[in-house]
Amino acid sequence: MMMSNGIEDEEKWLAEGIAGIQHNAFYLHRALDSNNLREALKYSAQLLSELRTSRLSPHKYYELCKVLHMRAFDELRRLEIFFKEEDRHGCPVIDLYELVQHAGNILPRLYLLCTVGSVYIKSKEAPAKDILRDLVEMCRAVQHPVRGLFLRSYLAQVSRDKLPDIGSEYEGEGDTVMDAVEFVLQNFIEMNKLWVRMQHQGIFYEANVSFGDRDPELKPSFGVSGLQGPHREKEKLEKERNELRDLVGKNLHVLSQIEGIDLEMYRDTVLPSVLEQIVNCKDELAQYYLMDCIIQVFPDEYHLQTLETLLSACPQLQPTVDLKTVLSQLMERLSNYASLNPELLPEFLQVEAFSKLSNAIGKVMEAQVDMPVVGAISLYVSLLTFTLRVHPDRLDYVDQVLGACVKILSGKPKLEDSKATKQVVALLSAPLDKYDDIVTALTLSNYPRVMDHLDAGTNKVMAMVIIRSIMKNKSWVSTSDKVEVLFELIKGLIKDLEGISTDELDEEDFNEEQNSVACLMHMLYNDEPEEMLKIICTVWKHVMSGGPKRLPFTVPSLVFSALKLVRRLQGQDGDVGGEEVPATPKKIFQLLNQIIETLSVVPAPELALRLYLQCAEAANDCDLEPVAYDFFTQAFVLYEEEVADSKAQVTAIHLIIGTLQRVNVFGVENRDTLTHKATGYSAKLLKKPDQCRAVYACSHLFWVDDQDGIKDGERVLLCLKRSLRIANAAQQMTNVTRGSSGPVTLFVEILNKYLYFFEKGNPQITASVIQGLIELIKTEMQSDNAVVNPVSDAFFTSTLRYIQFQKEKGGAMGEKYDSIKLGG
Repeated sequence: MMMSNGIEDEEKWLAEGIAGIQHNAFYLHRALDSNNLREALKYSAQLLSELRTSRLSPHKYYELCKVLHMRAFDELRRLEIFFKEEDRHGCPVIDLYELVQHAGNILPRLYLLCTVGSVYIKSKEAPAKDILRDLVEMCRAVQHPVRGLFLRSYLAQVSRDKLPDIGSEYEGEGDTVMDAVEFVLQNFIEMNKLWVRMQHQGIFYEANVSFGDRDPELKPSFGVSGLQGPHREKEKLEKERNELRDLVGKNLHVLSQIEGIDLEMYRDTVLPSVLEQIVNCKDELAQYYLMDCIIQVFPDEYHLQTLETLLSACPQLQPTVDLKTVLSQLMERLSNYASLNPELLPEFLQVEAFSKLSNAIGKVMEAQVDMPVVGAISLYVSLLTFTLRVHPDRLDYVDQVLGACVKILSGKPKLEDSKATKQVVALLSAPLDKYDDIVTALTLSNYPRVMDHLDAGTNKVMAMVIIRSIMKNKSWVSTSDKVEVLFELIKGLIKDLEGISTDELDEEDFNEEQNSVACLMHMLYNDEPEEMLKIICTVWKHVMSGGPKRLPFTVPSLVFSALKLVRRLQGQDGDVGGEEVPATPKKIFQLLNQIIETLSVVPAPELALRLYLQCAEAANDCDLEPVAYDFFTQAFVLYEEEVADSKAQVTAIHLIIGTLQRVNVFGVENRDTLTHKATGYSAKLLKKPDQCRAVYACSHLFWVDDQDGIKDGERVLLCLKRSLRIANAAQQMTNVTRGSSGPVTLFVEILNKYLYFFEKGNPQITASVIQGLIELIKTEMQSDNAVVNPVSDAFFTSTLRYIQFQKEKGGAMGEKYDSIKLGG
């Protein structure tokens, strides 16, 4: 209840204060309109007396002063105009200046004195510096922190356009820029003292005051909020102080607007005075805010030239001051300045900006021994960002920053703090974003050392960032040494790190990661075959450490990279002497055999079979018959022993047939052996339709247009007849099991094969044979137990239409087809 009453009392006092301001403002307005000086002074003093209350907290007091600034200060400006017009009130300004000093209460007296003082300066009847010195000294009379802050804030406001600055009408006759600087600095120092003193003032209002008591001379004392406990009370007080900080900071803004402050004056007078006050006040809130103000309001050029002075103050601040934010903002300002003014980059080198910033960060960390890791890393992230923007060509600077982070992280366990981890990722990502080239990052010796301190999960995230950067920027990694460093960086994706097993990973995430690694392998390239082979061997070494689950993703990319190298070396036999055997097709094929064999531990027989066939085709192009035969042998062994699924067998046999058709390196004996195996396995497939299609596909093994000598029409016909028998058997089996004939699709497919070889000039395929097959299909379609199948019917109709087209085309082909009768 007491707390509630205290809040209600504050609201009542605030409302009464605002009402008093409005009441006196009304009578002040009337006095000004009637040119009545005495009444104007009376009501302006009464209006300003509302600021003398001690019952309000700084926050409520601030609300009251905001009303005053909006309403009363408008009236004070009118009062100022009234004071300037001597003919309206008949009192010289010097007498007026003396007159207002006889006001009954100190606070209204000084507000009026500042108002008249502004008029006095404008009249130029006395040197501006004397009046300003007089005003700033007289304001010492108010030592109540909140009242004093607002009073001096008003003084700064009314005097800012009357300072003796260069080009100002108040300069000259003894008034100099230094006078203006001294005035603002003195006002700033006094305001900061008042602001800091607020933390020791306690509570600014009474809890035991009755509703009707409005004694303006109440002294500050501890009241209701003392019941809230010391911690709550301190938090509230700090919040209230924070709301008043701009009143102090405006002085620094005024200083930054004085045109006469050049670099020399700033370096020798302004900055040392401000920093001295900041250091000596020993207040965390004031030190942080005022350091931030310095960075924000003064020119970047001045910061660059006074960097050492500014940074030297940082270690002297309170240990709890958030220096990482202060320094980060300073480095951001300087880096933006460098980006916008590239011609000034030599100045950064001249003043040794990087070294000074780096040393300052080190001293701050020595002074703030309890600084958390996230704070220290964030400082170096800012320093790295500064370095990359200002000195992008100085990789030694970049590596130095990374080395400093390694020192911070050394001796500590893997990072588990998410914020610290995020900062390390930002640190590692910055060079990638800047250089658009992973090769540059690979030259940084401390880069992998920083990554070692990441936990396994974040290490993988960073590895994905690296891979995406390479793919996005199309960065080629061209030496085995750089590949070694790269794969060390992405080892979180290459193998299981401590604490994480592949069995624990989400399958979708795992697949995405391994596909990224597979894509990465295609970005590893060198024009020199020997170096490219070293790259392949280096990758193979790392891939082997990844366990069987990763091999199906990584082995194919590695195999195709090696095959790409083989085709570049096509024609070399590799029998070259010397200590270091150069890259040759034979040597690479030996390596490929070893690589593909590892898939047996997965197991992945279908994938291995495909890769063996790819290698066989490449060996054919290199005219290496024994090598090609060996790869085909390996493929057949896998087919016999490992491929058990019927669908996989169908796919595998068609792959074997298709590859064997394209190979032309074999002699008669080897080719007969392989084609015999292919046709034999085709006829042993589980399903009759699969047998039929595989067997008629084998017909292409005996008739290849672009290869001399492989035109065995009899064996083509044997394959087609065998496929026709199998199709007929399948038709009969369907009739037995289902009571109806199956579709004639297989017969139509075989008819199309007959037409193909007929057109190619196979003498064994005659028009009469085709005619007989057409009649067979028609008979099957017209049988009593035939089932209508629109797809098969359309297929057959389309085939007949093709024959008719060839008949009508004329020429030699037309004559060949002429004897085929389609009938109705």
